[in-house]
Amino acid sequence: MIRKNTNDNLVIANKSFNSRLIIGTGKYISYDVNKSALEASGADMVTVAMRRVNLENKSEPRLTDYINPKKYTFLPNTAGCFNSDDAIRTLSLAKEIGGWDMVKLEVLSDKRTLYPDMIETINTAKILISQGFKVLAYCTDDPVLAKKLENIGCSAIMPLGSPIGSGMGILNPLNIKLIVEQSNVPVILDAGIGSASDACLAMELGCDAVLINSAIANAKNPINMARAMKNAVLAGRECYLSGRIKKQPTATATSPTKKIFN
Repeated sequence: MIRKNTNDNLVIANKSFNSRLIIGTGKYISYDVNKSALEASGADMVTVAMRRVNLENKSEPRLTDYINPKKYTFLPNTAGCFNSDDAIRTLSLAKEIGGWDMVKLEVLSDKRTLYPDMIETINTAKILISQGFKVLAYCTDDPVLAKKLENIGCSAIMPLGSPIGSGMGILNPLNIKLIVEQSNVPVILDAGIGSASDACLAMELGCDAVLINSAIANAKNPINMARAMKNAVLAGRECYLSGRIKKQPTATATSPTKKIFN
């Protein structure tokens, strides 16, 4: 008898989440659409770009007026930071505003590629961890550097599938698989997902979760796309846990002549 795993929650820094899909709060045409997409996605964690999202100005619409931080986990991130000082300052502000200490760190190298500056990322992560932050680190798909982030105490590794917002999917599945196989902390595929099949592939490779913003926010129908991503993550996870058949260059009869069941 095959037993179904009844408790397959995502656990990051000792906190449990029902969904393995994390969505963003940027690029939506309105906070109202963002809220509807979040509900359709089934996600219980959202990333919040502290330098771009209104949290305090009461004279303008605020994210917290639509998405309740008591119901959903807010994951502050350092989007738009190109050096360690700005990243630390941004996350210190997040801690001051909302008491948030689980954070997404991204220190970018240049505005054209938005690739992470891995030297700055590692050095900044060390400082934040020493200050009590639980750091989820956005990084390249380099298994060596991903392991360094884990070794210094990061709570999760977030390798890119392809450049942020590119929609190009996972360009190097082998490296993602290598990172998954070596990691003792959650691996969250971050950046580049464009379609439900990309999200499904990430989960089939063994990623613990996926983070999606542009593919949902910029879709013609963000709510339907959020629902599609939810189903893709569930399907990919089930596939990974089930164990796919091995690839082989020759055919195998679907109706074998030998009896395989008693």
